[in-house]
Amino acid sequence: MIVAYIDEYRDRFGVEPICAVLTEHGMKIAPSTYYTHKARPVSDAVLEEAYLVNALVTLWQENWGVYGVRKMWHAARRAGLQVGRDQVGRLMAIAGIHGAVRGRHRTVTTRRDEAAVRHPDLVHRGWDAPTGPDQLWVADFSYVWTLAGFVYVAFVVDVFSRRVLGWRVSTSKHTALVTDALRQALNVRTRREAHWTPTGLVHHSDAGSQYTSVAFTAELIAAGIAGSIGTVGDALDNALCESAIGLFKTEAIDIAGPAWADRREVEWQVARWVHWYNHQRLHSSIGNLPPIEYEHAHRQAKTVAPNPEVA
Repeated sequence: MIVAYIDEYRDRFGVEPICAVLTEHGMKIAPSTYYTHKARPVSDAVLEEAYLVNALVTLWQENWGVYGVRKMWHAARRAGLQVGRDQVGRLMAIAGIHGAVRGRHRTVTTRRDEAAVRHPDLVHRGWDAPTGPDQLWVADFSYVWTLAGFVYVAFVVDVFSRRVLGWRVSTSKHTALVTDALRQALNVRTRREAHWTPTGLVHHSDAGSQYTSVAFTAELIAAGIAGSIGTVGDALDNALCESAIGLFKTEAIDIAGPAWADRREVEWQVARWVHWYNHQRLHSSIGNLPPIEYEHAHRQAKTVAPNPEVA
């Protein structure tokens, strides 16, 4: 520690004067001791640790600077770094990096229309019920403050894989915001498989007026999707999508501070974050895999291997 202190100020004050002042204050060190220490060759262990710290910092930066020790450990192992969890924690402390801390975002965006006909709750918090993709989608939206005023961001998430299938950014929280997000989710699925149909799919949301509107209900009916709405007044009625939005706020919005200029800037940030979230971000609920990789593994596991005798 004393050597590092001298390194920091030697160009300004010189080694000998610094050593003299330190010695006067009870931290005895002679200039010759300092030079002897600096002349020692760096050990292989120290070099290896330095390389690991550098690799972890790079990995942390590639993942938006939001991973804490646990996710960094999983990411490091996937990247081929042979490190233990406690070691990752120690090296992150050396580098001065840490995970993002989620805050509480309680600004109300949902306004219920008490007169609207509501879908029944078909989910009852059964977030673990889906056994494959496209059995249960959840949807919600939130706000982002910009210098030009509030913008609203809607999401549609597949519960099985945690994949964000649809999203939309708008300066208005009218029904078109959530309808467009749903249409994008449907388009994502049909793009991959032209004959895909949402048979058996349930779309779950809160009781916001956008989701109980005639226009949105018609959109669900046209697509053949069963609508589901959580219990009014139940804080957990749409907890899974609210959790995804919380991650979005923490990882993509709050991390840069209140510096967003307008809708276009937020839209670009959402696009970047969703791509990373789906393709790279590790999710503990799906075995510390990214959503798209998890869906691919599920499809591979369901694919029946061809019989070599028939082939």
